[in-house]
Amino acid sequence: MKWLLIGLLALFLLCGGFLLTPSPVDSQAWEAPTPPPMTGVYAPNEQLRQAELLAKGRVYGPEDTTVGADGVLYAGTQDGRIIRVHPDGQVDNWLETGGRPLGMVMDHQGNLLVADSGRGLLSVSPEGTITVLTREAEGTPFRFTDDVIVAPGGQIYFTDASSRFGQQDYMLDLLEMRPHGRLLRYDPKTQKTEVLLADLYFPNGVAVSPEGDYVLVNETWKYRILKHWIAGPDAGRTEVFADNLPGFPDNLAIDHEGRYWVAFPTLRNAQIDAMHAKPWMKDMVAKLPDSLKPKPQEYGLVLAFDAAGKALVSLHDTTGKHLQEITSVNPHNGFLYFGSLHNDRIGKLSLQAIPDIGDTP
Repeated sequence: MKWLLIGLLALFLLCGGFLLTPSPVDSQAWEAPTPPPMTGVYAPNEQLRQAELLAKGRVYGPEDTTVGADGVLYAGTQDGRIIRVHPDGQVDNWLETGGRPLGMVMDHQGNLLVADSGRGLLSVSPEGTITVLTREAEGTPFRFTDDVIVAPGGQIYFTDASSRFGQQDYMLDLLEMRPHGRLLRYDPKTQKTEVLLADLYFPNGVAVSPEGDYVLVNETWKYRILKHWIAGPDAGRTEVFADNLPGFPDNLAIDHEGRYWVAFPTLRNAQIDAMHAKPWMKDMVAKLPDSLKPKPQEYGLVLAFDAAGKALVSLHDTTGKHLQEITSVNPHNGFLYFGSLHNDRIGKLSLQAIPDIGDTP
């Protein structure tokens, strides 16, 4: 009896301590839309299993990729390195950024632009010299610099996914469900950074139209893609490009045919959707160890949309054994390259292998 009482007392103290511990989030209620059925264009297939695997076992967390004019593939890794995969398959550790490189793209001068989650927007010369272009806007430092793209005119568009939580705490940002993110523009000529859109729910991937008249930006937590006009009669207006997507949209890219490709690290999570209506529950879950928080499903998913926001095709790996947690999809010279936040490989798939896409003239 004595040990039972001691055990009950210990359990009481543990529970009491957990309940009284302040939550790291101040959650907001949100009514998640009913997920779309996985039918039609969204119907599962195994197209991603056809992808060639590059640098398998020699890279960890190649979140985004880009290809230089010489055919060398660049990717940023979980431990802060930028690696290069040469056309002959050789992999080398090029440099370390001192942060966590995420989105990346080549600018018009051949420099590698990097959205480094901790350090800000970086420019890396062909010789490997790192320059910090910008780290704040309107007095607010970037906490989660995420994706980057260069417009036809040379201006740089990028996202700060959260001004409150860093990359390691993205789950807290999801649970809190408050608009901490921004879409930004950096002008290399004036070296000025401006906020185009504020109060976004985890703005992630960004892409610019071929004509440079609008920008697409993901709101990952709201399962949607926004279109923000930056030129023409609609300049300054924002509208929904694609809504109620089947997963969490990550990086965006456009191919030579004007199709927008979207990477999805995972499908929608029924537990997360249900919790969004109960802020008190999210505040409690945020205090749990990461091992007890909801986990992403192991799945590979990529979608392509036309310029009107119509879904054209989906690529799947339903078990996630070949490619999973896909965070970027980049078209280049007839191939798609797939990055991942935590996987140990980069995928490469010919557009010709994709039904209804590969036969496009």
